[in-house]
Amino acid sequence: MRPRTARRLATAAVLAATLSGAASCAVGPERATPVGVVAAASPTAGSASPAAPVVPARVPETLSFSAKTLDGTAFSAAALAGRPVVLWFWAPWCATCASQAWTVAEIAPKYRDTVPIVGAAGLGEQKAMKEFVTEFDLAGTPQLDDRSGTLWRRFEVVEQSTFVIVDRDGRVVHQGFLDGESLTRQVDALARG
Repeated sequence: MRPRTARRLATAAVLAATLSGAASCAVGPERATPVGVVAAASPTAGSASPAAPVVPARVPETLSFSAKTLDGTAFSAAALAGRPVVLWFWAPWCATCASQAWTVAEIAPKYRDTVPIVGAAGLGEQKAMKEFVTEFDLAGTPQLDDRSGTLWRRFEVVEQSTFVIVDRDGRVVHQGFLDGESLTRQVDALARG
């Protein structure tokens, strides 16, 4: 184990012990009525370019948003319509998020095509968010830059770490804390169908 990783794990463990449970981590952006579409996703049957993902004819409101990833790439949630999706709201300084990052990094590649996991990084500086992604090997999983809190408000997330699970019909079927074992179990069940 790299010394830097060991130091981060030790720091995460101390922080986790200090914070009594996931709910006490810290409060996220102020609670607000869910905002409308971040950037309207308006897929049409004949408008897809060869590089654009194929979007199902019906995109549920929950997946009618777009954003930028931490590396500046455009992201459209509409491309995920028709599949169950896990949205993970995290902050780079959150010890609970750090402990969950290992599970996300482990299971996300396995379920990439059946149950995509998408991170929504908030409550921190972009540099710290990018370091978190590097430290926990999350680069293969889309990580959205939500420093403005737009997605957090849209999904009424008020604390990290929060998982929002959307079923293949676009319904939110879970919103809240999940430990690694529970997350793995839920993603596996969604993948099986």
